[in-house]
Amino acid sequence: MVACAQCSKPTEKALRDISESKSGKNFCSRSCAATYNNTHKTIGTRVSKLEIWLATKLVKLYPTIEFHFNRKDAINSELDIYLPNFDVAFELNGLFHYEPIYGPDKLAQIQNNDTRKFQACLERGIELCIIDTTSMQKFKEHKATKFLEVVCSVINKKTI
Repeated sequence: MVACAQCSKPTEKALRDISESKSGKNFCSRSCAATYNNTHKTIGTRVSKLEIWLATKLVKLYPTIEFHFNRKDAINSELDIYLPNFDVAFELNGLFHYEPIYGPDKLAQIQNNDTRKFQACLERGIELCIIDTTSMQKFKEHKATKFLEVVCSVINKKTI
């Protein structure tokens, strides 16, 4: 009997399964393993190059503004860019939000999550700006500039 590394539920495991675990951790289900691994990963990221580039640019352009990048504290779901002092957030939606790249079920799941984010922002008085980034299939700084300009235009209207 071992405790699940995610939920601490006692789980029966064969001795050979315990010693063959890649991470040295034991889980009661695939779901717990995925949750644990996603929250404890040290390499790999789900943050796009565009998001990283925008974050770098925005903090330089607006050093006095508080930004939250890819945090879940505002609506209990990740927002790509959130400015808590202005109650405005930005979601950068690429092709996965509009086309069934991984099948119709995954697309429906993504779009349902997008709808829940929009509703959560609405309930908390957060203006959510959804930016379609499908035109940028590969990151190029000269293409990214137009998305920076969109974000800056909204921020500038809030700071006047």
